Amino acid sequence: MRDPRINAIGKGIKRRGRLIAEAVSPPKRTLDAVPAQRSTEAEAGPEPYVAPRAPRLVESPVFVLSSVRSGSTLLRVLLNSHSRIRAPHEMHLRTVHVNLSRDFTADAMKALELDKDEVEHVLWDRLLDLELTRSGKELIVDKTPPNTLMWRRLHRCWPEARYILLLRHPGAVIASLTSRRTDPDHEAIEAEVLSYSEKLEEARQNLACHVITYEDLTAEPEQVTRGICDYLGVPWEPAMLDYGSKDHGTFRPQLGDWSSTIKSGRIQSARQADPNATLSPRLSELAQAWGYPS
Repeated sequence: MRDPRINAIGKGIKRRGRLIAEAVSPPKRTLDAVPAQRSTEAEAGPEPYVAPRAPRLVESPVFVLSSVRSGSTLLRVLLNSHSRIRAPHEMHLRTVHVNLSRDFTADAMKALELDKDEVEHVLWDRLLDLELTRSGKELIVDKTPPNTLMWRRLHRCWPEARYILLLRHPGAVIASLTSRRTDPDHEAIEAEVLSYSEKLEEARQNLACHVITYEDLTAEPEQVTRGICDYLGVPWEPAMLDYGSKDHGTFRPQLGDWSSTIKSGRIQSARQADPNATLSPRLSELAQAWGYPS
């Protein structure tokens, strides 16, 4: 008869094997999944405090998710030309932080049912509300490309947010970045485009978003902007296509595109990707998934 102590040892080895396997390849979870509670506090220590979501002043902001050099500034000024939509320059919420500078500050926030992330969320929400109130409009759109890299946090901050996914052929994005840099590092540029592209694909697969392409936006601006207006629940306005007649603030670096193309006030055709350019296998795969020819 098998010694029960051997059975116990075997079960312990199997259990440790499962824990190691899960640490290396954690199971997939949905966006709203909550981590499973540990069996004992001694095994992992106390769980960090996670604050509940505070009320929002802007419940359903709109975010444009895109790579850099994908026409997001053009989309911004078209939307900002609508009488009911405020689309300011890039707001860079991702770089707006709070600093809980003393040891007791986190405890003070916890007593208010807040943590560092939620304090930042409240601040971001206040910034959107302030800009929207100043504009006198009804909807606010933030088109900062790096928002794409933190789309999961935006979803956590604003569960009712809406998203416009603006795609451009990765080869054209690489060409545009290369042409704008005096001493381009081709490997770094391709890595940057891949990073954005992976996050765009994640968002496309996980969010209920409205998907458009830069190529379609410049070729059929009325049709594409009509689709966006339908998605946002506002009537389409012809003035959207005449963005040059409106004041959109200063076009300058770090706040969006500042090229002569956007300053012209006219919608101009998108530069196409070089059909002879070679993409990495993953970028080629993503381009095909987005409907671009291989």
